[in-house]
Amino acid sequence: MFDSITVLLVVVNAIVSIAAFSDQRLFNALLFEPFVIKARGEWYRFLTHAFIHAHWPHLLVNMFVLFMFGRNVEVLYFELTGRPVLTHYLMLYLGGILVSSLPSYKRHLYDPTYRAVGASGAVSAVLFAQILMLPTSPVEFLFLPIPIPAFVFGILYLVYSWYMDKQGGDNVAHDAHFYGAVWGILFTAALEPDLILHIGGFQQAIGL
Repeated sequence: MFDSITVLLVVVNAIVSIAAFSDQRLFNALLFEPFVIKARGEWYRFLTHAFIHAHWPHLLVNMFVLFMFGRNVEVLYFELTGRPVLTHYLMLYLGGILVSSLPSYKRHLYDPTYRAVGASGAVSAVLFAQILMLPTSPVEFLFLPIPIPAFVFGILYLVYSWYMDKQGGDNVAHDAHFYGAVWGILFTAALEPDLILHIGGFQQAIGL
């Protein structure tokens, strides 16, 4: 039914998030609460919080970015490795969730008021995986007046995330964007170290 892992992930995120919008008990059961995770041993929250979102704009922005970049990464991973991408793509996505959650877990372990939701870490990992492989490819969105290089978009994305993290108070783990980005770059570089040694070389090799 689904010929794209990205499309499947978008559908799952949408279904779970929309269900949680109207079911507070479900929302509370899945969100990220370091204090509760430690006290009750509910380690599953490290993953489940990434499949619910704070509100419609949060869901739509994350899924839009995932849809736009994730399908490209699937193709690029195949070009990069020459092997089926399911395992590598899921390691990128799920790893982005876990790696981006660990700093918040440590930082807020004794804060019973801290709560966070969203696929920000995973989406950021996917985004920066593409940026590493195609650093100068143009990025075009409706809200951008002109195309900009992927690496410039990535920088703006992180600056926005840093600003929103400083504002706080919206249950969105904005700091996860940064740590997810680091995971996306490191994991993709581990698949092919030459991406770091010769930045842009892969992009030239595939003619993009």
